[in-house]
Formats: sequence, C-alpha cells, structure tokens
Amino acid sequence: MGKISAEGKKYYFEKLKQYKESIEQIKQREKNLLQIVQKDENGAEYKRLTLADESCNLVSYLVLMNNLSLTLLGIKNEAYLNEARKACYKSLIYLEEIVSNYVDVPFSDYEDKLERISGFSQGDRWALLRKIGYSIQAVKEGFGENTKWKWSFVELEGRMATVAKNFLDLKNLVKGLDPRADFYEERYDHLSLVKELLQKSADRYREKYELSTLRLDDFKIAINYLAALRRIHALLGEVEESEVIKKKIDIWRSKMDTDQKNMEKGRKR
Repeated sequence: MGKISAEGKKYYFEKLKQYKESIEQIKQREKNLLQIVQKDENGAEYKRLTLADESCNLVSYLVLMNNLSLTLLGIKNEAYLNEARKACYKSLIYLEEIVSNYVDVPFSDYEDKLERISGFSQGDRWALLRKIGYSIQAVKEGFGENTKWKWSFVELEGRMATVAKNFLDLKNLVKGLDPRADFYEERYDHLSLVKELLQKSADRYREKYELSTLRLDDFKIAINYLAALRRIHALLGEVEESEVIKKKIDIWRSKMDTDQKNMEKGRKR
C-alpha cells in the first residue's frame, strides 16, 4: 500500500477521535445502568436488554475503527477486534442472565424467566438477536480465517444459539405460527434461525473436538445441541426430522463411548 497522505492521516485521527468519544459514552451509560441494577433489581431484566443492545453498539464502533485502520493504513487492528469480541460475549452474558444459558432442558425450567420480559415483543426480540448475530459475524470477518480465536467463535456462536432458543416462547410457539398471529414473520424467522444455529453449533463443537481439543466435554456439548434441536422438532410435531436427529445422536454417542474407551486404554499403557 502506498504512503498515506497528510490529509488521510488527519481524517483517520479525526474519525478515530469521534468513534472513541462515542465508545466512552456507551461505556458510561453501561456503568450507570449497572449501578442502578445493583441498587434495585426491579425491572433489571429490561435494563439488561438495553445493556445487551449497547454492547452491540460498542461492537459496531470497534469494527468501524478496525475497518478505518485497514482502509487508510493497510493495518488490521486486532486490539479493536479483540475488544469487539469481548463486547459480543458481554452482550450474550446479559441475555443469559435474563433467560438462562440452559441448552437442553424442558421449557418449564426457565419459563418464569421469560415471563419477566413478556413486555418485550417478539418483534423486539428478533431485532435484538439479529443485531447480535450481525455483530458476531462482523467481528469474525474482521479477524479472518487464520486467527487464533477460530475455536473461540465456536463457543460464542454456541452461546448465541442457546440464547436465541431461550428467547422463544415455546409454550405459545405453535399457536404463534398461525400466519394471522401478531409478529408471525418475526417468530417464524426466529424459529428458523434457532434450528439453524443449534445444528451449526452441534457440528462446530464436533469439529472442534475432532480437529483441536479431543476433549470429550466438547463432544458432549455437541450432542447437547442436537438434543435441544430434537426437542424443538418434537414440540412442533416434526416427527421425521426428530427421528433423523435421534439417529444422529445415537451415532455420535456411540462414537464418543468408543473414543472414551480408547482414551482410557491409552492411559493404562
């Protein structure tokens, strides 16, 4: 890349200053909201929804700062991207605090948590989930394929899958899939995303196990995501799809048991 002009440098630092000021404002709002939550838990769930949204706003500025560095200086700024990655985690953690991080459990285990944000419409839920999804994707693309954080994104996207699932009102889901129901399109898209993310998380954790960690815990997590997906299919009366997932779970469990026995034999030698 050619040498950057004085005018280009001036533009770069001016924009950088603007973005940093916006970031500081977001961080101050986060600090103020957290102080309010610590003093009074009343309505804390809605404040955490705001905090999750603000974390995504933070990501957008950090990604912009990296893009600016890349465009004008020809340098990828991994410090900005790493801070953005952490902000993605923070956004999901705020949502986990609201609806739990349970992967494969009956809806009744966290139904009461969802009831506390009943005023947060299906449309709002879908908009927030899309925003988080876009944030994660932007950070992932910023790092590129050959990054040390490759396997970290498996966990990040898995947590996204869990939160997206737990934001679905499974008790009223079937009724809400009537095209005449309010927010039908958003609910349908939300459900489709959940199915896609659960399957993807299962496959990616299995891949992480096979190609990176060889930790049985990762294999178990992969199977858990499949079981959560099967639970959704069963709820919707999708018998064929549920049976396909069941067979896949059985095959994966058999493979995991075989691997475990081989590992134990290897340790004894």
